[in-house]
Amino acid sequence: MNNSYFIQQATMINEGLSAQGSLFVRNGVIEEIYAQGEQPQIPSDTTIIDARGLLLFPGIIDTHVHFREPGATHKADIAAETKAAVAGGITSFMDMPNNSPAITSLDLLEEKFERATQTSLANYSFYLGATNENLEEIKKINSKKIGGVKLFLGSSTGNMLVNDEKTLSAIFAESPVLIAAHCEDETIIQRNIADFKSRYGENISAKFHSLIRSEEACVQSTEHTIALAEKYNAQLHVLHLTTAKETTLFGTHAKITAEACIPQLWFCDDDYERLQNFVKCNPAIKTANDRNALRNAVSKGIITTIASDHAPHTRDEKLQSYWNAPSGMPSLQYSLPLMLEIFSPETVVSKMCHAPALLFNMQRRGFIRKGYYADLVLVNPSEKWTITDDTVLSKCGWTPYAETTLQHKITHTFVNGNLVAENGKINETYKGQRILFN
Repeated sequence: MNNSYFIQQATMINEGLSAQGSLFVRNGVIEEIYAQGEQPQIPSDTTIIDARGLLLFPGIIDTHVHFREPGATHKADIAAETKAAVAGGITSFMDMPNNSPAITSLDLLEEKFERATQTSLANYSFYLGATNENLEEIKKINSKKIGGVKLFLGSSTGNMLVNDEKTLSAIFAESPVLIAAHCEDETIIQRNIADFKSRYGENISAKFHSLIRSEEACVQSTEHTIALAEKYNAQLHVLHLTTAKETTLFGTHAKITAEACIPQLWFCDDDYERLQNFVKCNPAIKTANDRNALRNAVSKGIITTIASDHAPHTRDEKLQSYWNAPSGMPSLQYSLPLMLEIFSPETVVSKMCHAPALLFNMQRRGFIRKGYYADLVLVNPSEKWTITDDTVLSKCGWTPYAETTLQHKITHTFVNGNLVAENGKINETYKGQRILFN
């Protein structure tokens, strides 16, 4: 039996409202919610947490991470990355399939679930990867157990590019679950690579990354993918928008939605000079104008979800030349406090808790509601602190956000009613659960 907790006099941020109240948590769920001033009788063995002055959020649901297991566990693994996750208030995640081997069969997918059962501190789910050859596997997906198919329309780490037009049409016509798409036009990218190599050779700065993985490549691919989803009435979620132009393509179709990720919401192309390959990611971080358009699209509701696109590599890998350095960066441990620097608490909860749960039809997660799993985060909104590399719990041991000073600090994280993180200390006794879908 799980411990019971009484979280008293917190400021609850939930469903667009901010209100003081208390929660009673028992047997892994939110058993009761009390308004300010109510004095409930609680069992004597209950742990009481005085949350006066703290914000109480539903647990963050990060639907876009790359934990590198199996196949690249020198960079990251489920155990280490979920320590970073719960330290950062993330209680549930959905991990991408570009592993080694790539997770493109249901048998490999179940093996990955079994790994998570043993080591994940957070609740977990995994995408099945689409290829030019595995349509039959996609068609066999049980939509109560698997939330989505990942479709790479541009090559990236662990190349799983799907570029056969007949296959793409069949995936959009027949996938029983949401299609999560990485949209970049590969022909345009390869043309740009050839151009920049001819002009600069092997010695090139990372500042050209946003011109190689260009606005044109993103917009053209996103337009094409949306057209396929419209033609086949498929549920499409376009991942990690990077351009202002892309934000104009959404909002008219309920089944076609968009995601923004932490790197593109925080950084812009001015940061390449300082951070070089450490902010190299696909699709590329672009201009300050693009970043501002993404932030505006989040605030206006055009962008549905915010995720981290947590994608660690080792420091040595990132210190290679531009052409050889892999794309991706660690982001999940700091994603919640970073976003609280930009958006209101209500917007953060909407985009990082409610919307992911609703988009994927997750069972009893993403809200502070009676009977829901007690995935909860307490945040001190007025404790200044500075990110440093020595606070990083991800296996890679570095962060591009180092030396950033923030004013929101996470104090407690509960996963299924278990207190797994408290003031930076991680309790590894409890393990998360497999996320199920309605």
